[in-house]
Amino acid sequence: MLDTNLILLLLFQFIVPKEWSSKYRPVCIHLAGTGDHHYWRRRTLMARPMIKEARMASLLLENPYYILLKPKDQIRSSLKNVSDLFVMGGALVLESAALLHWLEREGYGPLGMTGISMGGHMASLAVSNWPKPMPLIPCLSWSTASGVFTTGVLSKSINWRELEKQYYTQTVYEEEIIHMLEYCGTDSFKMGQEFVKCFTSSTDKLTKLNLVSRTLNLDITNQVVSQKPADCHNSSKTSVSATSEGLLLQDTSKMKCFNQTLSTNKSSSTSCNPQSYHLLSKEQRRNNLRKESLIFMKGVMDECTHVANFSVPVDPSLIIVVQAKEDAYIPRTGVRSLQEIWPGCEIRYLEGGHISAYLFKQGLFR
Repeated sequence: MLDTNLILLLLFQFIVPKEWSSKYRPVCIHLAGTGDHHYWRRRTLMARPMIKEARMASLLLENPYYILLKPKDQIRSSLKNVSDLFVMGGALVLESAALLHWLEREGYGPLGMTGISMGGHMASLAVSNWPKPMPLIPCLSWSTASGVFTTGVLSKSINWRELEKQYYTQTVYEEEIIHMLEYCGTDSFKMGQEFVKCFTSSTDKLTKLNLVSRTLNLDITNQVVSQKPADCHNSSKTSVSATSEGLLLQDTSKMKCFNQTLSTNKSSSTSCNPQSYHLLSKEQRRNNLRKESLIFMKGVMDECTHVANFSVPVDPSLIIVVQAKEDAYIPRTGVRSLQEIWPGCEIRYLEGGHISAYLFKQGLFR
């Protein structure tokens, strides 16, 4: 028997004009932004005005993890896991493709896609996976979601303490997953280290990302660091290996390697160079773990959300990107431009920030 708990639902609302103004029946698919539950915002602010102004139908797709598709233990729009965001993105790409095929079979067209904020980014990924020319209007989104959750305003909503704990205790993240990441340009995972250098002061202001001392074995004050700079020049990767005896960090991006052993007894530590001993403070250990977790987070987010990792749309000239000049939610500094990734697309800038543009620029989005 089919388990009804495993049935996948695709929820949408289709709004069409009573009369079409020509032989064509244009339809625009609207993907929802963060927190845009149900359909009323998109229906009121976008779909109905588009029918009045252009006799264009709108298909409003509900996000996975929202409303009826929300897990029982999920609070509002706060996804429980980072991986849920990737599942949501993959589901929206597949659902958009299914709806586009259905609309074509039913004789609708021309077809287009749009979305605001997260909806704009998801629409970009969907069009990148569509094998035909497709008009696309992504509003208040950019080329990757990594900056949104690591440097933007939403970075404050991330439970960094829990992520650091998982990264430290579950070595599979560093030992296996980190080697699967492929780079999509100069600003992707390889730029993580430079990114963290510039961002350290900002993260200190965002949260006190401190693990409990018992988890990190920080309740011992007489812990010693041994350095072996000459033994590791042949290593080809940067790694963080957490063991029951301590934290081993290897960083060959600077052609240096150091072995940090957090021991519970001074007499148990050894070094080929006793003069190189120096104490590593609790704050330094936390900062090291914080940086490594942040680098890993940025790498995974870029791997799964950076549009450079997807196909270039068939006709980028059909794409108009709408951006807010003072957008603190979608950082663009140090990130590849969509014009570089999609040559031929157009980018238009609005005055104001993310929220003000969302509230007062709907007419321009249409």
